[in-house]
Amino acid sequence: MTRLRELGRSGLQVGPIAFGGNVFGWSVDEKTAFALLDAFVEAGFNLVDTADVYPAWVPGNSGGESEAIIGRWLRRGGRRDKVMLASKVGKWSERPGLSAANIHAAADDSLRRLRTDVIDLYQAHEDDESVPLEETLGAFARLVEAGKVRAIGASNYSATRLRDALKVSADYHLPRYESLQPEYNLYDRAGYEAALEPLAREHGLGVIGYYALASGFLSGKYRDAADAGKSGARGARVVARYLNPRGRRILGALDDIAASHQATPAQVALAWQIARPGITAPIVSATGVAQLREVLDAARLSLSAADIAQLDAASAGD
Repeated sequence: MTRLRELGRSGLQVGPIAFGGNVFGWSVDEKTAFALLDAFVEAGFNLVDTADVYPAWVPGNSGGESEAIIGRWLRRGGRRDKVMLASKVGKWSERPGLSAANIHAAADDSLRRLRTDVIDLYQAHEDDESVPLEETLGAFARLVEAGKVRAIGASNYSATRLRDALKVSADYHLPRYESLQPEYNLYDRAGYEAALEPLAREHGLGVIGYYALASGFLSGKYRDAADAGKSGARGARVVARYLNPRGRRILGALDDIAASHQATPAQVALAWQIARPGITAPIVSATGVAQLREVLDAARLSLSAADIAQLDAASAGD
């Protein structure tokens, strides 16, 4: 049985790994998506993260495809009570920004695609400084009052703006952002740890970081320049960003610790994050059931203090 964690102070109980639905309708077709979601729930996990914009960047897509696939899976399987649905608003060109009117229209669209009456966690996908925080949070409040949303969260907010939003919620007696979704992994640490982590821990926010495996780099998939060809343009970007002395040092530590636990580098990288105080659930994606089961096994991996110290040392620096 997977041990659940409370997401902030929302009352939502979620597993220690979330599934990233950005791959649905992109690198994962509907049949495979159904198999992945079945396996995810059967393994005792429940938080599925998507967004209205996923995956609009794919030629031939317009956005909303990920939510629609999840909705059809829910209709087929009747497992709504087994899943915590998280979606987002604000980055899609069809429904841009965080005005009250846009939030309400986008929420109704997402509910229709997801074939559900309520979104468990509805997140601002990115900050929108053109709209007063009172308007944005007021719109979210009305969705909560209407029973369309259970809790709200923020993604891609600076610490300053997140603090301001929390103050507005307190001052105006509005629902607060209960979760934060930042980029966070063993390589990309500074952006979260410098200012967002202390704020999240001070206010008891849940944290569900994306790019938890650094676009696959922390799985050990990319170890030299030739490996860039494994994933086309994406592989080239990963190699250019991560394959440097610090990246190689991190891979070396992951390899050492993985060998000592009979685990994989990906499992160790996720277990490091799961063990970090304040982290609720890293978000990971998979394109096949075997790959998904491998990453989910990270939740059972217990790292020692020495393991964590070794990983912290290897990844020190920007």
